[in-house]
Amino acid sequence: MTIAIRQLVTHEDMYLIQDLEKEIWGMDPIPIHQTYTAVTNGGLLLGAFDDDRIVGFSYSFAGFANGKVHLCSHMLGTHPDYQSMGVGKLLKEEQLRLARDMGYELIVWTFDPLESRNAYLNVSKLYGICNTYLENWYGEMADGLNKGLPSDRFKIEWWVSSERVQEQWTPQIVDYHRPFGVKQSELGNPMIEVELADIWTDSEGIEVPVPAAIQLIKKSEPELALDWRVKMRVICQTLFDAGYALVGVNRSDEGVHYYQFVKRETIPLNTKHEENAE
Repeated sequence: MTIAIRQLVTHEDMYLIQDLEKEIWGMDPIPIHQTYTAVTNGGLLLGAFDDDRIVGFSYSFAGFANGKVHLCSHMLGTHPDYQSMGVGKLLKEEQLRLARDMGYELIVWTFDPLESRNAYLNVSKLYGICNTYLENWYGEMADGLNKGLPSDRFKIEWWVSSERVQEQWTPQIVDYHRPFGVKQSELGNPMIEVELADIWTDSEGIEVPVPAAIQLIKKSEPELALDWRVKMRVICQTLFDAGYALVGVNRSDEGVHYYQFVKRETIPLNTKHEENAE
């Protein structure tokens, strides 16, 4: 199978993604007048194709904050038949290339902090970073993936010309501190044990457990899923306030993966845009 990525720019292109949006999220698609306006004013819409069939897309538009322009990557989705096949990574790599050609130095997007598969792509494969936690960012959401939990989000920063991204920089830390324990529920799902006093803020690197399959927990033990949401919110907000940033995901076979945090000041993000933003 060969997946081709191409930029979507015409009205006909805009219609291609609407059925795909319904298939992925089970919700009404973005109106054509919105996507077309965005891509003709600094935005970027990409489609992934298996022959003539569209199987994935990414949608982004121009953003502005602190006197600087950035690209806001709002949606990325892959047809269920093509998930876990690297389509998302191909879309993001083309987005990176085109965004740089368009003059962007920063791309931002959000994702659910409990979706560790997305985190692995965003920080371990694409070399984004995160040190912003957004509480209940979209309010109550009723689609299949988000229903049942507050819509908390991580905000990813992708400094496209930085050493972190271009040289695929990772911290050279041998032993990460693991302050939180994990046990199993009666149904065999992972449970995190947290004491606020355990949230150290003086370690070189910290690993925090996160469910490997939060959607399964939501279906079998919704109260446990909410417990994960609340505890991860406290942990991450505390670490971010102390100057840490998420930079990697250590995947394991224990029912959890581990988010890796280091001090943001140690990450090489020394692009012109970043220097001006400090």
